[in-house]
Amino acid sequence: MNKLLRFNWLMFGAMIVLIVLGVMSIWSAGNAREALFHGMWKNHLGSALMGLAIYFALAFIDYRHTVRIASPFAYGVSLIFLVAVLFIGDTVYGGRRWLWFFQPSEVAKLCTIMFLASVVTWDSDDTDKPTAIRDLEEGDAGEDDSRRTKKGFGLFALSCAVAGIPALLIVVEPDLGTTLALVPAVIVMLIVGGVWRKGLFATLAMVAVAASLVLGAVWEAEKPGQSEETRAQILRHVPLKPHQVQRVKTFLFPESDPTGSGYTLRQSLIAIGSGGVNGKGIGKGEANRLKYLPPSISMNDFIFCVYAEETGYVGSSAMLALFALLCGSGAWIAWRSRDACGRVLAIGVTTLIFAHAYINIGMGVGLLPITGLPLPFISSGRTFLLVVMAGLGLVQSVAIHRS
Repeated sequence: MNKLLRFNWLMFGAMIVLIVLGVMSIWSAGNAREALFHGMWKNHLGSALMGLAIYFALAFIDYRHTVRIASPFAYGVSLIFLVAVLFIGDTVYGGRRWLWFFQPSEVAKLCTIMFLASVVTWDSDDTDKPTAIRDLEEGDAGEDDSRRTKKGFGLFALSCAVAGIPALLIVVEPDLGTTLALVPAVIVMLIVGGVWRKGLFATLAMVAVAASLVLGAVWEAEKPGQSEETRAQILRHVPLKPHQVQRVKTFLFPESDPTGSGYTLRQSLIAIGSGGVNGKGIGKGEANRLKYLPPSISMNDFIFCVYAEETGYVGSSAMLALFALLCGSGAWIAWRSRDACGRVLAIGVTTLIFAHAYINIGMGVGLLPITGLPLPFISSGRTFLLVVMAGLGLVQSVAIHRS
């Protein structure tokens, strides 16, 4: 009974409503494609029911046992799968991302977060407040050298290795989008875990400068009127593949090729804008029904555009509010956690979901470069849905077992 009293019903309710919206969106997007895809909404619903079983199982098992005991094994197995997919995986859209019936990269994200939570907090003895809040209250005046170096460079390097190995394997597939979603989760986990914050912030600053230089180089190379010789000389020093450069170019200059590389973004913006305030109605979106949006992405990476056209500003705002409620509940659970492991685990899963939603919707409205990344609970994809629901089950476990 006490466990049910500590159950976070707001997070659970937001998840259920988002799944319903996902089933509805996939039904609409699938009906605009070949008959083979008309029943995809049933697969999504079946995956959600399977995910609920995993969700409740993980929620009512003490997360400390899952993280401390199971995460090293799960992390090791996920690395084996990531290596295996590079050699025997199925090639889809130019990348080896599928191994038999699932995507190892999606499983690896959750396994990495679980194991990283264990590594970051292995020597933590705090039971009340987040490390960052406690340090602000105590100050640095009375902090001795052992306290200063407790979570210093060694733990920072180990944490980077734990997160970096699977991230590198995922990039090799190649699947840059999945890596981009994992990075924010790792960064927030290290900050909340108090892992060498000064060094972490210095590293982030250097990465930000490097990213700005790459973005500036692509802008200089691809700007209108630039000579082909100068373009080739600049791009020779840019660490991006040709298709990645093209995506950044489309982001910087969306009108440069409206019928080619910029076609998808253009149709995405038209679909979202044409929805108006109340939308055109479920199953009545013209961009999807008339296949102005490429059918290959209408059920996955750009499903938000299908939903936005059919439900309009009202429906889109409701979905954003649900994601805000979901992520806000996860952050609240992390804040209320009485041990560091639960705190870092909850904030890691929450940040991963937030990053997926932000990047997916951001690329649909032109705020971010286009990259293949599903929208949690909405996009079609069994592996990703099961992984996200399992992650939220762990967050729910932190809420239930926090005392």
